[in-house]
Amino acid sequence: AGVEDVPHVRLGQRADLVVVAPATADLIARAAHGRADDLLTATLLTARCPVLLAPAMHTEMWQHSATRDNVALLRARGVHVLDPDSGRLTGADSGPGRLPEPEAIAAEAVRLLRTDPGGDLAGLRVVVSAGGTREPLDPVRYLGNRSSGRQGVALAATAAARGARVLLVAANIEVPVPSGVEVTTVGTARELAEAVFDAARTADVVVMAAAVADFRPAEVATYKIKKPDVEDDIRFGRDPEQSSGQDPGQGPGEVDGAGPVLRLVRNPDVLRALVTARRPGQFLVGFAAETGDDEADVLTHARRKRERKGCDLLVVNDVSGGRVRTHRGAPARRRRRGRRGSLGQQGTDRRPGLGRGTRPDAGTTFCGAYLARVNRPHRARTGGKPAAAAEQGAT
Repeated sequence: AGVEDVPHVRLGQRADLVVVAPATADLIARAAHGRADDLLTATLLTARCPVLLAPAMHTEMWQHSATRDNVALLRARGVHVLDPDSGRLTGADSGPGRLPEPEAIAAEAVRLLRTDPGGDLAGLRVVVSAGGTREPLDPVRYLGNRSSGRQGVALAATAAARGARVLLVAANIEVPVPSGVEVTTVGTARELAEAVFDAARTADVVVMAAAVADFRPAEVATYKIKKPDVEDDIRFGRDPEQSSGQDPGQGPGEVDGAGPVLRLVRNPDVLRALVTARRPGQFLVGFAAETGDDEADVLTHARRKRERKGCDLLVVNDVSGGRVRTHRGAPARRRRRGRRGSLGQQGTDRRPGLGRGTRPDAGTTFCGAYLARVNRPHRARTGGKPAAAAEQGAT
């Protein structure tokens, strides 16, 4: 029989992806040390496709230093090892070591099949912010917005699938973190600014999809701010409309007849600061949530904002009436080049740097396609090498 008829050779050579679920402590140990004493471990040695392991074992086994070293060794070789879930194990035991849910394993398998290590973003370091910052008002309340982080997370996952090394700066996101990306968790605008500025020093692309609060309370209350107690006001002969129920020294701001008055201070303008400190060749994407008013429509406000910020691209979310529409560009093959780092727009607006659309994932499509075009001049100048090797920006 020929080599192609040997089962472990045939399986390893023909596979697009190898998934081992469950991956026991014994299997992980044998795979880490190159054992080939059965069909599975022999197949793992012949496979040149991505390999995904989904561990399942008792907590003590997963946390043992030998297992941790074996997992680290496999990951260093490029094997994708999921972290196990925490939950009910054999018998009455509970803890980390439970087999990840089938949906999580399938999602990671799909991501690996879609990921192209030699994709059009290979070699790029991409930083994406997502979610909405929350500015504490007291130990219970905060000033925030309705951002779920869905769009930023989709951008991060798309960039990773196209070969980029991605850092996601996540601010209170309400959707699962995509696999295959590094994550830094933040809460407030200042925490987000610190994390993004630090990451931007080595980034080729920064996508500011997070909804960053423009203001924060000047003071944060030590205790929960109390609302007026109407029953106590009536009992003690006070006018409920004129009593705040709040100790002026307890919370932020002053107190008037309707309750505490909040004094706000401005948060740092993260995008504008990134533009000011950008390094050569760095590409910056901004996001804006806009509503039309008596002065101008959504796109007019967006054009003005892009001019003020100075970013290469601004994706506009029309949030009029509580709805969200993402403004994006036309398909890459139909776009027109504008000024440096800008594109013409599909539909009624053809101004550089703005895009328009209505699909929830439109910003992902627009930014992903545009970053691919930005990357082409880098590869042309560097003989096909990753764009990260070039220090000159796209023109």
